[in-house]
Amino acid sequence: MALLVALSYNCKEVKKEAQEASEDVEAAAEEMKEEMVEVETIKFKMEPKSDSKVTGDVTFTEEDGEVRMTAVLTGLTPGEHAIHLHDKADCSSDDGKSTGGHWNPTNTPHGKWGATEGYHKGDIGNFTADADGNATVEFATDEWCIGCDDETKNIVGKGVIVHQGVDDFTSQPSGAAGARVSCTGIIQ
Repeated sequence: MALLVALSYNCKEVKKEAQEASEDVEAAAEEMKEEMVEVETIKFKMEPKSDSKVTGDVTFTEEDGEVRMTAVLTGLTPGEHAIHLHDKADCSSDDGKSTGGHWNPTNTPHGKWGATEGYHKGDIGNFTADADGNATVEFATDEWCIGCDDETKNIVGKGVIVHQGVDDFTSQPSGAAGARVSCTGIIQ
């Protein structure tokens, strides 16, 4: 009889430990699910405009509320150039002007990114091409999103334009950056 009581007690202990282990596994799985960060990446080819040879790729990655843009460009003239987001993802015209003006959903003056006087959400800024005409542009902000419902942040449907010249950050409405030498549309 004592053996039967001991076995019964041991079975209850094993069941209890198994239940606790199962609950621990479920809790750990739920915690991992909460910690998983959704990452979205979209990539596009830049196409030459205005009789240039400027090509490359631009990648947008959204992670943890921040969008990172990386543009790898070739065929530029050595020196400084401007890059902006424009209103439309339409690169159909030979001069790139089918993209419209700078993306400016908050109706602020053109300026350098982060300026207290104001700046467009498309005012990325200037970068430098090396002696061989190559450049990599990296930019990150929490003021953009990929495909969200906030039209003041959503970059989908906008165009990326590389300009022949530099953005002076003061001329209105676009910074007098010159010809549009490369273009792509941000389409999901």
